[in-house]
Amino acid sequence: MKKIIFSLFFCFAFFISLTPITLAQDSEPIYMSLFYGDTCPHCAKEEIFLDKLQEKYPNIQLKSYEIYNDSQNAQLLKKVAGKLNVQAPGVPFLVIGDEAVVGYLNEESTGKKIENIVKDHLTHGCFDFVGNLNRAKDQDECQEKEALKTIALPIFGEINISAWSLPVLTIVIAALDGFNPCAMWVLLFLISLLLGMQDRRRMWILGTTFIFSSGIVYFLFLSAWLNLFLFLGFIATIRIIIGLVAVGSGAYHLREWKVNKGGECKATSSDQKVKIMKKLREVTEQKTFWLAFGGIIVLAFAVNLIELVCSAGLPAIYTQILTLSGLNPFQYYLYLLLYILIFMLDDMIVFTIAMVTLKAFGFNGKLSRSSNLIGGIVILILGLLLIFKPGWVVFG
Repeated sequence: MKKIIFSLFFCFAFFISLTPITLAQDSEPIYMSLFYGDTCPHCAKEEIFLDKLQEKYPNIQLKSYEIYNDSQNAQLLKKVAGKLNVQAPGVPFLVIGDEAVVGYLNEESTGKKIENIVKDHLTHGCFDFVGNLNRAKDQDECQEKEALKTIALPIFGEINISAWSLPVLTIVIAALDGFNPCAMWVLLFLISLLLGMQDRRRMWILGTTFIFSSGIVYFLFLSAWLNLFLFLGFIATIRIIIGLVAVGSGAYHLREWKVNKGGECKATSSDQKVKIMKKLREVTEQKTFWLAFGGIIVLAFAVNLIELVCSAGLPAIYTQILTLSGLNPFQYYLYLLLYILIFMLDDMIVFTIAMVTLKAFGFNGKLSRSSNLIGGIVILILGLLLIFKPGWVVFG
């Protein structure tokens, strides 16, 4: 157990062609606005690069806006992104004239892109888009070329030292979320009913349909959290509230580890369990296959909506962290799919073994208690980081 806890702590511990200066000095000012977050590692890297760039091009006028602790700056970022028709899921967010560069990888990729935009504006000129917008004045668009308008973000799969920890975090949280006694007992009862059937093909179809439908419900649940946080934007109060919820949830899990020796689910009452078991029995005993198939889907949706009470904390914490990572929409949903795959893995293993061996088995109370212990520690750490060091959970 000590090795497991140590491993989890370890998972969170990682967190050009030259243009003559005379040309820059004779050109119009180059207006830059950098939106950054306190403790954000990518922001710090970009600030170092921009300091060097200002030495090279002295007519650069740079303004910085911190958004983690300043709600007005966060709202300004949201307004700027809307006016530029650019998604701003995270920081750093740099505006040069009216061109946006989202994210920062290194000098060779993002840095080169920024410098090319600067060179373009040395020739064509630009105005202070963010400054003018902040002063609520209407301005014409900056003269610019059509090139260099893509978002400077590493695509999914281009993992670097600072980004590879997000998949690890996804796997760790999803695995902890997956050891859910509230969801496991329903699957075990369904398996016991399926093992009494003579038609093995029907057994496999109904069982996999239940698991697949459960995964869809959870995916929709995660998507709802994600879109809520993306809609709310960079509001420090929301982040702190989620952090406080995480601290409370972590404390609850640790308490459950101490007092709930059997690892039972407390979200579902005895009467609810009896009703669910009765419905499962009625559905599986349907003689018409399609009635049983449809009934399993409806029941899976209904049961999982009830059981979401047992696992609302981790998805909220995870999706809040995901929104801080500065990804594009495609990447967000890829991570949600990865989360669902890991989350459903224990169900798939239990079901597959039961169907192959024709014997039902499940995870015992000790494993459930261990999940409460490890999960409580991880959730508590994440909550504290969201409150005091949000930059430490920015992985994108």
